[in-house]
Amino acid sequence: MNNFVTVGTVAPTNSRPLMAAAVNATTPIEPPSEMYQGRRAALSLNIVVVGCGLGGLAAAFCLAMAGHKVTILESVATIGEIGAGIFISPNISCLLIRWGLEKRLEEVAVKPEAMHLRRCMCSVSNSFHVPYTSYLGGVKGCSGETLSWVQWGDSMTKDYGTPPYHRADLHRMLYELAEPHVNIRTNCRVVSMNPSTPSLTLRSGEVVHADLVIGADGVKSITRHYVVGRPDEPTPTGDAAYRAVLPTEMLLADPDLRSLVETPEMTMWLGPERHIVAYNIRAKKEYNIAMCHADRDPPEELWRIEESAERMRTEFVGWEPRIEKLLSLIPSSLKWKLVDRAPLETWVHKDGKLALLGDSCHPMLPYAGQGAAVAIEDAAVLGNLFSHLSSRAQIAPLLHSYEAVRYDRATDTQTFSHFNKGIFHLPDGPEQEQRDRKMRAAMEDVSVDNTDPNTQGKTNQRKEKDAIQFGYNADEAAEVWWREHGESELQLTEQGWCLSEVVGVFPIVQYYFNVMIEGLKISVRTRTCNSWPYYTSRN
Repeated sequence: MNNFVTVGTVAPTNSRPLMAAAVNATTPIEPPSEMYQGRRAALSLNIVVVGCGLGGLAAAFCLAMAGHKVTILESVATIGEIGAGIFISPNISCLLIRWGLEKRLEEVAVKPEAMHLRRCMCSVSNSFHVPYTSYLGGVKGCSGETLSWVQWGDSMTKDYGTPPYHRADLHRMLYELAEPHVNIRTNCRVVSMNPSTPSLTLRSGEVVHADLVIGADGVKSITRHYVVGRPDEPTPTGDAAYRAVLPTEMLLADPDLRSLVETPEMTMWLGPERHIVAYNIRAKKEYNIAMCHADRDPPEELWRIEESAERMRTEFVGWEPRIEKLLSLIPSSLKWKLVDRAPLETWVHKDGKLALLGDSCHPMLPYAGQGAAVAIEDAAVLGNLFSHLSSRAQIAPLLHSYEAVRYDRATDTQTFSHFNKGIFHLPDGPEQEQRDRKMRAAMEDVSVDNTDPNTQGKTNQRKEKDAIQFGYNADEAAEVWWREHGESELQLTEQGWCLSEVVGVFPIVQYYFNVMIEGLKISVRTRTCNSWPYYTSRN
């Protein structure tokens, strides 16, 4: 991309899309010459993806590599990176590397060495303490009690084949990856659609026609309304998140904060009704801070606003001195209201020409660090399945297959994120004390060569949970589904879609066809999807 502007600059309606500048990266992106074992769809569709976020860009790229002609419709005039840092776990770093982004990741990303959970207050009784000897607030060693420390970095690479990263520029990377292969149109706000045709009407009055529409338009999705069949607005959670980014040179200049940069961990401080997570981004040139808290403003307030740093700091008064120092360096902050949606019964419109992806169907609260990951997994599975397309009659069956492969994993991760909120935000008291004891006990289990069968279970349980989430391979899940179910079940449902065209003459055909499709959705979902055990094994 040659043209960049700062966020807020307006691009002309028909101009080439512009994107906000980010950290300089010189390594060229080298996308693979082919994907899906060299397989491309025998029939090329005209596909419209609504939304140019992470999920939309990934879906557009994967569908284009599967042999389809893809257009992205984005409502804003200038595409910018809204937000700050993002955790790239191995379940998506393996995809990004496969797509040719490994060198770019290595150039500017940060590999976190560990996940470090702390109490928000000071403690001098912590025997498993990361060394910290400065006098802060009159308390020696006051860095917040360590509740849990889990090694990442090389350990994750060994376990899952690829490392985790922290990355602020993922959006830009995916944009550069997709742009040569897809048509990206900005200033194209969708105001209505006909999901049966399908066609989309833009605010300008233009009508865009397609063979297939993928709704990747986020938590405030308009395409979701058409799948649900009625207006379906997100629900405020009562929480909000402040986000800020600091130059790491500010932290390095302070002896009390220097270790936060020199030891690149993801650090999380837990407190009553709030928590903070912070880590290095952009080749350790910046330090990302996200602060979740109970929102005291009315629900109807704008979902993203710039707020004074003073008000932000009042939410974390009394927290350990390093937090107070960090927050004192922030001149202003953006506040996001956190909204939520219940899981949908289906992601696919009844006419089989519209499907949802990412936050439009399974928005994630920021308590599991998997929102972007699950959206990119969706995109990988969708592209893989649609590389098998050979007739229009297969469009709807493949969409239902995509949902069947992905539904349980996405919904379970969504549920787990809710569960984490309750764990992170416990008020001070017996439940919080029990949580802290369990976290410390689990940490001590992995800090020694543990051969005691009475305590090995906790360590093995954590490893099993991590393996389910971080060891997932979206392409492999799609390939397994196709080998086990694809050709036989797709052929059957394809015949059903052909027969459904004569429903006006033979209504009974539609009845049996609907039964057949529901059977596909239920049976494939039951047989092929992973489940997440976190919220079923709290003890």
